Amino acid sequence: MRIGELAKAASCTTDTIRFYEREGLLPPPERTDANYRTYSREHIERLRFIRHCRALDMTQDEVRTLLAATDESANGCGTVNALVDEHIAHVEERIAELVYLREQLSALRARCGGESAVDECGIMQGLASMETAPAKTRGTHLG
Repeated sequence: MRIGELAKAASCTTDTIRFYEREGLLPPPERTDANYRTYSREHIERLRFIRHCRALDMTQDEVRTLLAATDESANGCGTVNALVDEHIAHVEERIAELVYLREQLSALRARCGGESAVDECGIMQGLASMETAPAKTRGTHLG
């Protein structure tokens, strides 16, 4: 099958396929005499796997690790379990960050009771008077 057919089968764009090929996540396809890419069923399965991982917000390095585990299927799944456990920890950390963000925004929103002038708005005053927190290094896998 050609790249357009693969893109349709995996619900993605041809640019996505080319990107994953350049990144080494998808193996290079066979080429026809006219130099067209031809893809197999294995390409569809691998591309869908990559897309499922990305839908779970996994990084390319995490996807590479899982693909390597797939390629070396005789090994145990300890690496896979460790990777998913670490990813869950990242998700939990991000949830905590988002909960804190929601609390801050809710506290700001509570400062404004109605239709006052912008220069008297509690939200604007709160934003202007907030302590600037030191830049936090993100501890999640996304950096």
